[in-house]
Amino acid sequence: MSQTLKKIIWEHRRRNFYLREEGKLSIACPINDGTEVKGVGVFSTSEEETKRIMDDDPAVKAGIFAYETHPCRSFPGDALPK
Repeated sequence: MSQTLKKIIWEHRRRNFYLREEGKLSIACPINDGTEVKGVGVFSTSEEETKRIMDDDPAVKAGIFAYETHPCRSFPGDALPK
C-alpha cells in the first residue's frame, strides 16, 4: 500500500473518531472478511446530512471507498452492551 493511500485512509479513520465525538457517527464497524464491503457506519444524522458527511470523506473523494445509505430505525432503548 502506498504512503499516499495510507495517509488518506488514516485521515478517513481519524475523521470517523471526530464524527463519533460529535455524536454524528454512533457506530463504525470496519469489515475485513474478504468481501467488497469494507465497513458499516450507523449515523444519527438525517440521510441528507449523512450524504454530505460521506461526500466530504477523504477516502470517498479519492475514489478509495464508495458508500450507500440505508435509512432505518431501531427500537427505543436499543444500545450496545457495556
